[in-house]
Amino acid sequence: MVFTLLTLLAVLNGQTTVFYIIYFFWWNELARIIIDTFMYKRNPNAKQDGKRMLLLAPLGQMFIYFVFIVVFFGFMLNWDNTHITMINIQVLGFNNWFFNLNLLFVIAERIYIHKTHQPVDVSLGIFTPPMIVLHVSIIVGGVLMFFVVKNFPDTFTPNNLWGSVIIILPFLGFKMLMNWWMEPVKKVY
Repeated sequence: MVFTLLTLLAVLNGQTTVFYIIYFFWWNELARIIIDTFMYKRNPNAKQDGKRMLLLAPLGQMFIYFVFIVVFFGFMLNWDNTHITMINIQVLGFNNWFFNLNLLFVIAERIYIHKTHQPVDVSLGIFTPPMIVLHVSIIVGGVLMFFVVKNFPDTFTPNNLWGSVIIILPFLGFKMLMNWWMEPVKKVY
């Protein structure tokens, strides 16, 4: 809920882009991987998925995603829009306070879950719910950018952020849906 509220405020203030959302999902997953790896043993209510916890494999995958997200969504898709490119550079350099607040909240929430010994399923892999959100974000973002935003240049001009809005809203909905779906089974990824 906090993520959605802060992101909607960022959209209304013209401080968010497609890169902002996908990069945030990337950071969300990286924080989860690192915090869970180092804190799950201290949480007696943390359940591991039974596989041996190897940090190197998911970090390798996250590095590949990082390069792809920064190059493709951060710069290539918006090469002709200086305003969006500057917002992306601000996000990349942690100079966007909406992004920073969202990221701090995610990190604090994950640490809080472990510190208060809340039940949590710890899983590292390529098909955990947050990784699915990241996969879908990358695929849907690219499809919407190439087949909707780029094909209607009169509607989605460099002077407005409607392209970002049309791409961001499905991500927010999908993230909320994933959180709602996971809540009944009491899993926190």
